[in-house]
Amino acid sequence: MSIKINARETNLKIGKVPGYYYVMTPKLYIALTKEKVIKEAALRSGVSKGVMQACWDAAGEVIKAWATEGHSVAIPGLGTMRFTVRSKAVANVNDVKTGLIKCRRIVFTPSTDLKEELANTAIQITCYNRNGEIVKRVTSDDGGNVEDDENQNENENQGGNQNGNENDNENQNQNEGSLASPVISGLTPFEETTEVTITGPDGAEIRYTTDGSTPTSESTLYSEAVTLSDTATVKVIAIKDGQTSEVASKLFTKGNGDPIED
Repeated sequence: MSIKINARETNLKIGKVPGYYYVMTPKLYIALTKEKVIKEAALRSGVSKGVMQACWDAAGEVIKAWATEGHSVAIPGLGTMRFTVRSKAVANVNDVKTGLIKCRRIVFTPSTDLKEELANTAIQITCYNRNGEIVKRVTSDDGGNVEDDENQNENENQGGNQNGNENDNENQNQNEGSLASPVISGLTPFEETTEVTITGPDGAEIRYTTDGSTPTSESTLYSEAVTLSDTATVKVIAIKDGQTSEVASKLFTKGNGDPIED
């Protein structure tokens, strides 16, 4: 088993130095549906698909409820999950307001076993030149560092530096004159289905995912409204003239509640 990476020669402007750079992104496969995961889990455990479905739904509801209440909740065999916010800091208490919150976030902290498995998984890199031709392959089974959201963002609740700047290093754009992130719109929560629309900078290519993974230049190209029939996290990027925007993200929840469109 290995993690497959594509390194593509891409025209970028990093700082003040334009040129071609090899940009590495994971090779993405199709998103596995909930039904497929439940079917496989039922086969491996020896219980019926119906029982596994019921357990899946019950666990999901419990995790959602407890995480919303502020708990760090165990995800079976994987780690823990909690909700938090990313915000700005202010010196004066009179300036504290909800408008300082930039976004609400879901933080997943992998278990020790999961981190060890990831660190010990081999890496296979396929290098493509600007013409799309394979020019090199690299394989390594050396152990590597595993980034942990919990440690990476340990100061997130302080909300940035003392000047009130945003504490947001996630997917930081290295280009001067960074490309604006796309805007995701749609009703949530929703009962049956919801239509998700995405708008981005003029002339930009929009790539998106609906399984919570970080989108890349190989993710699905947005061309029309996306219909969701189950709870999903939509993440999008804009790509234009060799620049890639920061990731925009929005959680769409299926369930009861007054729908809000933004």
